[in-house]
Amino acid sequence: MNPKSLSIWLKVAVIALAFIGLCVYAVIIPSYGVSKLSEYPEFSNRFLPWLLFITLTAIPVYFALTLCYLIAVNIGKDKSFSQKNSRYLKWIMIDVVAASTYFFIGNVILLFLSMSHPGIFLLSLLVTLLGFTLAVAAAVLSHLVANAADIKNENDLTI
Repeated sequence: MNPKSLSIWLKVAVIALAFIGLCVYAVIIPSYGVSKLSEYPEFSNRFLPWLLFITLTAIPVYFALTLCYLIAVNIGKDKSFSQKNSRYLKWIMIDVVAASTYFFIGNVILLFLSMSHPGIFLLSLLVTLLGFTLAVAAAVLSHLVANAADIKNENDLTI
């Protein structure tokens, strides 16, 4: 597969993920919360804190998607192995660590404020672990892309 067609596929995938995320954050999560609120009105004091908490997770998600789109642009320019892509992957790693930390701390706070359930907290641990695993993968990819960029630069200078 040539770099231009791979870049197009990656861009389509990122745009599709962004659209799906928009549907989830703007429609599914609020409507699910409202439906649960009508079923359990005694939990009405938990609706807005949880809605705000979950909605704020969209910021790091869309930041990472933007960086993925920029990587796809560089792949289309046949600059897959570049220091720029390595930096983008490093920023994705930092973003995922920050988002996972936010998610964990937010769940702890909501649990201590009696606005959560221990089962939800245990599920959040799984999500946090998944986030840190993704961060490690991004860090490894960043390192490999940086090494490949260095090798590519050395080979470009060799006659």
